[in-house]
Amino acid sequence: MAISDNLTVTSVQARKAILKAFKAKRPVFLWGPPGIGKSEVVFDITQELGGHMIDLRMAQMEPTDLRGIPYYNKDIGKMDWAPPIDLPDAELASQYPIIVLFLDEMNSAAPAVQAAGYQLVLNRAVGKYKLPDNVVIVAAGNRESDKGVTYRMPMPLANRFLHIEMRADFASWQNWAVNNGIHTDVVGYLSFAKNDLYDFDSKSASRAFATPRSWTFVSQLLEDEADTDNDTLFNLVAGSVGEGLAVKFMAHRKVSSKMPNPTDILSGKVKELNVKEISAMYSLTTSMCYELRDAIENKVDMKKFHTMADNFFSYMMNNFETELVVMGAKVALKTFKLPIEPSQLKNFDEFHKKYGKYIVEAGN
Repeated sequence: MAISDNLTVTSVQARKAILKAFKAKRPVFLWGPPGIGKSEVVFDITQELGGHMIDLRMAQMEPTDLRGIPYYNKDIGKMDWAPPIDLPDAELASQYPIIVLFLDEMNSAAPAVQAAGYQLVLNRAVGKYKLPDNVVIVAAGNRESDKGVTYRMPMPLANRFLHIEMRADFASWQNWAVNNGIHTDVVGYLSFAKNDLYDFDSKSASRAFATPRSWTFVSQLLEDEADTDNDTLFNLVAGSVGEGLAVKFMAHRKVSSKMPNPTDILSGKVKELNVKEISAMYSLTTSMCYELRDAIENKVDMKKFHTMADNFFSYMMNNFETELVVMGAKVALKTFKLPIEPSQLKNFDEFHKKYGKYIVEAGN
C-alpha cells in the first residue's frame, strides 16, 4: 500500500480526534478539499457539547480585526487598544460550557492576518486581549493542491496545531445526511452511486462539481419544487454538481417517481414492486426508513410501529435482491438507529434465517 504525505481521515474519525483535542485544549487545523464538510463537523461538535461557535472567515479579515485598533485613552493619557468585537469576552464565555473559535480559511488569509492569528494560537492572546479559559481553537483551510487562493503557512504557526486532513467518505456522510434531513432522492441516489458523492478535480475547468456541500444544495432545491419545471430543476442541479451527474440524477428521479408510496408499503396496502430499477429501489428503502423514523419522532404507538417495521422487512424480502435487503436492514438499524425489537416482528425468524449471516458479515 502506498503511503501518502498526509494521513487522511473520515468526518467520523475527525470528530473523535477533535473532541480529544478539545479536552487537551490543543488547537486543531482541519484540512481538506472544498465542500467536504469541515465547518459542519465543527458546528455539529459544538452543538453536541452545548457550546457556542464563533465563525471567523479569516480571508475576509484585516489584521486589526484580530488585533483591535489603537485609540487615545484620556484617563491614562496614553494610547490604548480597543479589543475586537468578534472575539469572545468573559461575559459571553460565562454563558456556555465551551466556546469554539473557528478560524475558517486560515491559510487563505493575507500573511499579516495570519501573523495576528499566530499570536492568538501561540499565546491565547493578542495585544491586550486574552482568550477566556473555556475557548478552544479550530482553524480550517483548503490544501495548496485544491486550486484555491492559499498562502504557505509559516512553519512556527503550523507547529502549534494538531493537523487533521479530511477525505470524503460515504458512510460518514450518510450518517450525517439522515440526521440532517437530506432529501430521500439524494440519499437514495448516492447510496447506489457512492462515487458520485465527491468528484472534485483541481485540474478540471468545470465550475460545478459534486461535494457533500453541493449535494446539500441539491437537497434544498428539491424541498420546494412544486413551482419548478423539469428544465429549470435540471439547470439548477447541473449548476450544483455538474451537468454529467445532473443527467444521471434526474434520470434516477424519473424512475423513482414511479415507485410505490412508502406509507402504503408500511401500512401493508402495497406488497409488490413492479419497477425493478436498482437506484430507485435504494431511494425507496431510504424513504421507508425516513417514514419509520418519523413514526418514532411522532411518538406513534410501538405496536403500530412494529407492524410498520414488519411490513418493511417483509416487503424487502419479497421484492429485493439479497444485497439490497442487507443494505436496508443495516441502514434501518445502524444509520437510522430505529428501535426495532426483533421479538415484536412476525417475519423476524424468516428474515434472520435468510439474511442473518449476511448482515453479520456486512457489519464486520
